[in-house]
Amino acid sequence: MAPTSAPRPVILDGDPGHDDAVNILLAHASPEVQVLGVTTTFGNVGLDRTTHNALTTLALIGASTPVYAGADRPLLVPRLSAESVHGQTGLDGPLLPAPTRQAEALHAALFIIQEVRARPNQVTLLPTGPLTNVALALRLAPDIAPLIRQIVWMGGSLDVGNWTPAAEFNALCDPHAAQIVFGSGVPLVMFGLNATHQAIATPERIAPIRALSGRTGASAVGEVVAGLLEFFAEHHRERYGWEGGPLHDPLTCAYLIAPELFGTQAMYVEVDTSGGPSSGRTNCDLWNLTGRKPNAEVVLSVDAGGFYTLLTERLGRL
Repeated sequence: MAPTSAPRPVILDGDPGHDDAVNILLAHASPEVQVLGVTTTFGNVGLDRTTHNALTTLALIGASTPVYAGADRPLLVPRLSAESVHGQTGLDGPLLPAPTRQAEALHAALFIIQEVRARPNQVTLLPTGPLTNVALALRLAPDIAPLIRQIVWMGGSLDVGNWTPAAEFNALCDPHAAQIVFGSGVPLVMFGLNATHQAIATPERIAPIRALSGRTGASAVGEVVAGLLEFFAEHHRERYGWEGGPLHDPLTCAYLIAPELFGTQAMYVEVDTSGGPSSGRTNCDLWNLTGRKPNAEVVLSVDAGGFYTLLTERLGRL
């Protein structure tokens, strides 16, 4: 699929993480997007590890994309982490290369501000973890809100949670940051669990990725991604009885490349910041019961077959 226009400038903001790492690889394999930088936050593991994992992922493909470390804790609530899902390193599973570079000195939120101001109405943010860095940027520089082209976030859920009965992990990690972003007026797309759970990395979908090992230049990437997905699958087999793990985060980049793979609906979304049992829940007004103006496009459907075909083809380019 050839791009029909100039590449879209993006910033990948996340907490790598198996699926975040695959998102980084997909973005770097796709001419439709131009990765300005990778910004990291706490989340799946602590900030030191997520930053290391971003640098490791870039080293795998020899990319010189700069990495900027950001928030190491939420705005107000205690910090959570997900070693039970991603392992102690956050990228447990296959053997990965050591980073060849260090993170830049500039804070992630300041990098976001800098790039958005330099490219008004051009930069798309792809956050795939807690929204703390994005919220900090919006609070430090309110002028950037109308200058951000779009935010495509993996987080929240139209229905049930995965960390509490009500809340998805990324939203629960920093519900106050999420509410700041949903209230910012920036065009926002939400990939909640109701959508990402449609994109399970089954053995049948992993096999063609591993088969990339036979192609020139793709051997390391194919083996590593297959190994990451197989490790990620173990938690989901034990917890849910699924054949594999949902590949949450790369759906955000795929949405920019092939939006026809996804169905969305505009609706008003409010994040519960009460601190009670429903804290972190993304309350999605599917039926417009409140009459409030929609503030997000919520993804409802995913063409999982099309997504994995796209992902496999792109990984084969690396």
